[in-house]
Amino acid sequence: MQQETCYDVLGVGFGPANLAVAVALEESGFEGRVLMCERRDSSRWHPDMMIPGSDIQNSPHRDLVTPVNPRSRYSFLNFLHEHGMLLEHLNLGIEFPLRAEYAKYITWVASFFDRWVSYDTAVTELACRNTSRGPLFKVTTTRGETLWARCVILGPGRTPLVPRVFNQVLGRRVFHLNDYLSRMRELQAEGPLRHVCVVGGSQSAAEIVINLSETQPQAHISNVMRGFGFRLKDTSPFSERAFLPEFVDYYHACGAAARSRLDAALAATNYSSVDGDLVRQLYLRLYEQRLDGKPSISMLANHEVHACETGVDDRIVLHLQEVNTGARQSLPAADAVVLATGFRNLGGGDNQEPFPRLLSGISDELLFDERGGLRITRDYRPLARRPNWLPPIYLNGLCESSHGLGDAGSFSLLSIRAAEICRSLMSALSAPRRSTLANAAVVS
Repeated sequence: MQQETCYDVLGVGFGPANLAVAVALEESGFEGRVLMCERRDSSRWHPDMMIPGSDIQNSPHRDLVTPVNPRSRYSFLNFLHEHGMLLEHLNLGIEFPLRAEYAKYITWVASFFDRWVSYDTAVTELACRNTSRGPLFKVTTTRGETLWARCVILGPGRTPLVPRVFNQVLGRRVFHLNDYLSRMRELQAEGPLRHVCVVGGSQSAAEIVINLSETQPQAHISNVMRGFGFRLKDTSPFSERAFLPEFVDYYHACGAAARSRLDAALAATNYSSVDGDLVRQLYLRLYEQRLDGKPSISMLANHEVHACETGVDDRIVLHLQEVNTGARQSLPAADAVVLATGFRNLGGGDNQEPFPRLLSGISDELLFDERGGLRITRDYRPLARRPNWLPPIYLNGLCESSHGLGDAGSFSLLSIRAAEICRSLMSALSAPRRSTLANAAVVS
């Protein structure tokens, strides 16, 4: 018999998504027990993509709280004010803040919630158990703890998309953009790099190509993408209405075929597209290289990697196929291959996953739609075969397939989604069992 603490709310991950929920809970006057489990040693936002000069690509006022509570102390504007940077920031005259500055803002807000966070704690298993006090979540962590929770908010971030062709070589020299800066530092410590390949046609791919051209002047850079070239991002305010809450209502009410049409029509607002300033910067760099007669960047558009292997000195050889003509070629061995290939969404498609890995222990009890993805309610809860068996669980920032582009990893609807989750869970936890479980221990 082992006594364990029961939490009212347990969050998995403490990135911006669950940090916004923490803000919403505090500002709503929530009095229950809260714990956020974060696998990192601090609340760091994409530390390996803090490329100098890169920005956040959306309005700074779509932050952790402002669209819900413009008077909040946790706003980006208040962060600038409290750090004596407000007028200097306004004097920059830029539309979007630097990514490095926004990362500092996120860390600053997170510092106010240390009482709710357990860092260096990864959740390894999630199960549901019937107890004498009703169904509860049993949560296992890397610390060897067993935690109990009345409600779980799953916000671990989306799974990196690694195309199957790279599975056998993934490692030190072949890595997802999530590990870009740290892996590059490790490889550079071994000696100068001669050839680096970037796979993908996204904003991140363009940022990495430019960064490599600045930091690795001795290296040749190859950029492989299936498309015709970097596509300009659709920033029309008409298209970007997809990042408004009313679009979430509209999208969630649509069937599978309608959602697919909307996805295709709106893809350029978020996927395989690049901001205009970055497109011009990269194209000018390529033009300058032609003038100098020293091309160090090769753009391999309309190509995909059909095979890859480890060659001499552990370097990576990529075999390409032209997507229109079928012509094949092999690239010189690369010291590093950066996969700017995006992230997996929930669903049954080739580049999707049916559910987050942590739901494996309860997946047999969940309902799936005709596309192979979870059936998810408007308030971000997966539907269960036995509704009374499953305590409240929320998918925070993982629901693009059911809620549209607002859940595609941007800040656009972050605070609004957090407020909706907060209202839903407070209502769910106000059931008759609330007062008896708030500070109770359970028996495993």
